[in-house]
Amino acid sequence: MNINWEPLRQIIEDHQHFVISSHVRPDADAIGSEIGLARILESLGKSVSIVNSSATPANLYFLDPSRQAQQLGAAKPELVTQAEVHVIVDTSSWTQLSDVGKLMRTSSSKRVVIDHHVSSDDLGAVEFKNTSSEATGSLIFQLSEALNVKLSPEAATALFAAIATDTGWFRFPAVSAETMRIAGRLIEYGASPQAIYRELYEQGSLAKMHLVGRALGRMKVECDGHLAYTYIEWNEFTELNAVPADTEDLVNECLKVLGTKAAFIAIEQQNRQAKFSFRSRSEYVNVAAVAETFGGGGHRMAAGATLPGPFMTAFASALEAMRSAVLAASALEAAPAP
Repeated sequence: MNINWEPLRQIIEDHQHFVISSHVRPDADAIGSEIGLARILESLGKSVSIVNSSATPANLYFLDPSRQAQQLGAAKPELVTQAEVHVIVDTSSWTQLSDVGKLMRTSSSKRVVIDHHVSSDDLGAVEFKNTSSEATGSLIFQLSEALNVKLSPEAATALFAAIATDTGWFRFPAVSAETMRIAGRLIEYGASPQAIYRELYEQGSLAKMHLVGRALGRMKVECDGHLAYTYIEWNEFTELNAVPADTEDLVNECLKVLGTKAAFIAIEQQNRQAKFSFRSRSEYVNVAAVAETFGGGGHRMAAGATLPGPFMTAFASALEAMRSAVLAASALEAAPAP
């Protein structure tokens, strides 16, 4: 699915002041896409601010050395409400935009969405979406080519990190020859895979290692070993001196168990809500559908949702939903071919 970038080219030409935002608890695809897009717009002489509802996780500071991405509160609301164009990247959900989204609703700014997620709300925006794309970072790279913009090393680093993380370092099914072409071009522009990997995965604190050990130690499997899951309670962050960002990608550890087809992790938040990350490696287990039943969303093989507490009640609900999805998938796989 190729995107026609010409309407966005015209929007960029016609306006000067841009604000970029992404989803709550931004990951590397969110922050990387924001920084990559900001550098593209700035190279075209545009004024750019980045405002999110959540702070940038400390492990992603290297993508934004100048700390351009601000959390709403530190950034004045007027940045959002008075922008000429508000570009939303890596989400199409009002819920995921949180407080920034509430301000957007009061603004007359033109809205643009650049996203690769299936789940979608009507944000009243001009949409540039490709749900078959492996990462929003890939879409930002394609935009740079459409605009004939040569990326800076900083932009290349941000976009490489965005793509690498959303593809599980190029091992997920969405990876294609085009993915690797883009990765190669980003390396030519100055991205260093070795340095990026080191920043993302080899800077963990001892507290993080203890937290990961706690989660792995209580991992369980069900459904004949096809479903793996674990959880982390909020008091464990305090007890171990860990932070929520230490759980990034932890759900993927569950998929390393032999025979698993799907996995999830539940993480209790400070407000006692339960944040879930769902993963699948079976075409028959659609975790986006599971997430959507709880008001979340994502991709067929990677999705998430946040449920109200009590935590263990929410955990039980998600476990039952994933059991049903995995058992239904097993029945489909076992059915004789027509």
